Amino acid sequence: MSDITNEIKKRRTFAIISHPDAGKTTLTEKFLLYGGAINLAGSVKGRKASRHAVSDWMEIEKERGISVTSSVLQFNYDGYCINILDTPGHQDFSEDTYRTLMAADSAVMVIDGSKGVEAQTIKLFKVCVMRGIPIFTFVNKMDREANDPFELIDEIETVLGIRTCPINWPIGSGKNFKGVYDRQKETITRFYAANNGQKEVDSVEVNLGDANLDDIIGAENHRVLMDEIELLDGASDEFDLERVQAGKLSPVFFGSALTNFGVETFLRHFLDMTTTPLPRNSDVGEISPFCDDFSAFVFKIQANMNKAHRDRIAFMRICSGKFDAGMEVFHVQGNKKIRLSQPQQMMAQERHHVTEAYAGDIIGVFDPGIFSIGDTLCTAKKPFQYEGIPTFAPEHFAKVRQIDTMKRKQFIKGIEQIAQEGAIQIFQEFNTGMEEIIVGVVGVLQFDVLKFRLESEYRVEIRLEPLPYEHIRWIENDDIDVASLSVTSDTKKIKDLKGNPLLIFTHPWSIRTVEERNEGLKLSEFGRN
Repeated sequence: MSDITNEIKKRRTFAIISHPDAGKTTLTEKFLLYGGAINLAGSVKGRKASRHAVSDWMEIEKERGISVTSSVLQFNYDGYCINILDTPGHQDFSEDTYRTLMAADSAVMVIDGSKGVEAQTIKLFKVCVMRGIPIFTFVNKMDREANDPFELIDEIETVLGIRTCPINWPIGSGKNFKGVYDRQKETITRFYAANNGQKEVDSVEVNLGDANLDDIIGAENHRVLMDEIELLDGASDEFDLERVQAGKLSPVFFGSALTNFGVETFLRHFLDMTTTPLPRNSDVGEISPFCDDFSAFVFKIQANMNKAHRDRIAFMRICSGKFDAGMEVFHVQGNKKIRLSQPQQMMAQERHHVTEAYAGDIIGVFDPGIFSIGDTLCTAKKPFQYEGIPTFAPEHFAKVRQIDTMKRKQFIKGIEQIAQEGAIQIFQEFNTGMEEIIVGVVGVLQFDVLKFRLESEYRVEIRLEPLPYEHIRWIENDDIDVASLSVTSDTKKIKDLKGNPLLIFTHPWSIRTVEERNEGLKLSEFGRN
């Protein structure tokens, strides 16, 4: 077996998804602790936190205590090289999460034990199901008062429509949380809370039949556990690795990321159950990760990650072969050969230069403004293209006005760079230039991020004037005179940065009316690439 094959087989690349505040970022940090990548976990507690989560690097994230952009984190553990894609939980940033899921081979879904399945979890979960990727569930915050574990399992199955298989089972919750029972090994791990986010946890592992179990977990807890084991063995699905890897069965784990209960147990099981990097679909068929030719696709672009450099980084998921620093590759969409400069791997905004990387890894390369989300790079003699990453139609619009018109150049540069990252979409009035700029976003919090970033990164102040439009349609016809279209009073004609004409509407019924008034008009919810 070649060294390259060996290296690829070590890789595990997963996204971590959840509703806001379910504890996703805390869980991520505990993984890093166990991998030795960090020595002390940060704590996201809002504005006054003395430490911030490692994966929350943007200033606005540190101020608000929420994740607004995906982070890429890599660490080694027990012979594996693990790439974690930590995603924002808030639904206003879901488009970033959708794109990130395209780069993952599996997903870890974090659920708050006291809240169960929440709205955002459903939305993100459905994207995982669409892609058929394995989903692992970590029910978090068992150190707080939590819902009945059987009710939680039932809710996951009913609301998300996936069968579950509990791998471990909680013993109590809140102040009475004693630890977890491993169903396969028939052992109980009695946990004692870690201090100050440190890695070490005092724990005792005993067999289910241990004579001292009443003393270790309490007689009542012991009695309840025996009843629940009997119920579980009779009612829950049996573990089936094939079904897990096909995305049909979700292994469920219980624990507490904050106090380290069950985190390392989960990590070990997860690594046993996940696969090496998966093949990817392209316009010439499936591409194996073990293919000799290097190939990758861009799933994220981020400007100004480092204030000292003010640069743009294109994040790439390597899909096949080996990457060597300075190698020449073919940029399919740009139709030219390029040299990938300044390759680096990330620990959020901390970076280190890499000389090599393998299928499954995520690398960042310097982007002089030539890459777009979804671009393919490869060294194959016959270039191919990976399937595209969908863009989402914005649902909120606002007119953007500069406060200081003397800073026009910085304003245009800033707004265009942020738009290229995919966080916002920018449009112009149909018959005017860049004087009138309209911004469209999937979630309204993106407006706050735009305002914040223009001020902090480009020193440009703006005023946003909300517009009443909620629906957008691209015009597919090339032969239609847009200026003469008959539209309703709540319809506005605009164009995107490529000059493609669009219509935005206040009411959905106006879309049908405009189609009826203009024979042959073809409207689409998706833009042209």
